[in-house]
Amino acid sequence: MHGESSVKVTPLEIPGLRLVELKVHGDQRGFFVERFNWDLFAQNGLPTEFFQDNHSRSAPGVLRGLHYQTQPAQSKLVGVVRGRIWDVVVDIRPQSSHFGQSFGVELSDLNGRLLWVPAGFAHGFCVLGDQPADVFYKVDLPYQPKTEGGIRWNDPDLCIEWPISNPVISSRDQGLPFFKEYRANPSFCA
Repeated sequence: MHGESSVKVTPLEIPGLRLVELKVHGDQRGFFVERFNWDLFAQNGLPTEFFQDNHSRSAPGVLRGLHYQTQPAQSKLVGVVRGRIWDVVVDIRPQSSHFGQSFGVELSDLNGRLLWVPAGFAHGFCVLGDQPADVFYKVDLPYQPKTEGGIRWNDPDLCIEWPISNPVISSRDQGLPFFKEYRANPSFCA
């Protein structure tokens, strides 16, 4: 079952982002997927040490984000173990030639995709379809609520095309600052 490589890593147009495609072995009984393999991750230049695993469940129509953390600047490996999401990241590194650009990709329990999100990106997602989504992500450093931040999900300067209308959003996320406020006082200086 595991003779061929079970991971393909593709660098994306924004430097640092990588799409990880896992081999899904399926038949009439269901499927099997190897979500993390130390050797294969190391061979493909992905982190092999993580501090914490997080698991969230979101109802259909929920949109979360756009969130980030500084001091320590946290990176994450995002995947879905049930349902489907549209996963979005925004480059918030001021020195980056892609500063303010976004990238989105569908992650699901069946497509075998993970997204590597390095420090210096704001992250968010919305649930697709009519089923809840369970998002599972590994983070490389501990959560520090005092250094977390966010950017408004529907910021007109970012022009993110979310594939749902009338999303369910927390009051906290509705009150996040706009990108122009972040740009005036960026958290990531490296």
